[in-house]
Amino acid sequence: MNQDDQARHLAPVQEIKTVDARIKPAILPTHPDSRLDSQLLKHHPLADTGMVYRDMTDVESKKKSLHAIIAQLDVSHNLRYQKTPEDTYCNVYSFDYCHFSKVYLPTVWWTEESLKKVLNGEEVTPIMYDTVGHIYSNALHDWLLTWGISFGWQRMSSFDEAQRKVNEEGGVGIICAKRVTFGLSGHIVPIVPETKQKQAYRENGVVVYPLQSQAGKVNYNYFAKKRKDWWNNERYQRYVVYYHA
Repeated sequence: MNQDDQARHLAPVQEIKTVDARIKPAILPTHPDSRLDSQLLKHHPLADTGMVYRDMTDVESKKKSLHAIIAQLDVSHNLRYQKTPEDTYCNVYSFDYCHFSKVYLPTVWWTEESLKKVLNGEEVTPIMYDTVGHIYSNALHDWLLTWGISFGWQRMSSFDEAQRKVNEEGGVGIICAKRVTFGLSGHIVPIVPETKQKQAYRENGVVVYPLQSQAGKVNYNYFAKKRKDWWNNERYQRYVVYYHA
């Protein structure tokens, strides 16, 4: 890595606040080898049949089905999300959670050349290692700032605001932190609806640590205070909080 690469990595990304109607999602087809009991082909959507999707009937059905999605993905136990000596899979879990929540968050994204074609109105087919490549948590931080608005993501001003909207609307929250050191993993975590048994951590009635679900060095179906303000760790240069209805 040269100094120019590091400087670009550390430079703040300008938030785009207007929808770009030219952009298209990059998503690969399901693959029979992309399964909860396998570590293969994680960049493909899960092929498991009979999976629960978010029920959009009303707020209560949305929230109930989001908890059913957490239960079926069971990040604490399923092989797909378990760390390896080389990597952790926060981005894969966040992609799966959003996918079954009927929300777009990429696990692959257009190459620079393909993106130009897409924005030029050309038809481009997502082909791994050709027109699309992996997108990890550091790049997802920048993707949310650049393309999030075009795919329905709204930037939140606080964790309290994000948790309230998740609770009151049955939508999807995201925290995404970008690493200081170029090439090392950032982190991305869904914010999920509270229940009577599972709560965010509040001080003076204000959410300090939202209710979250994650894959990482340690996987949790639910947590709040356990990891405290992980996004403020010195390993991260900045973070963003987003919400999708």
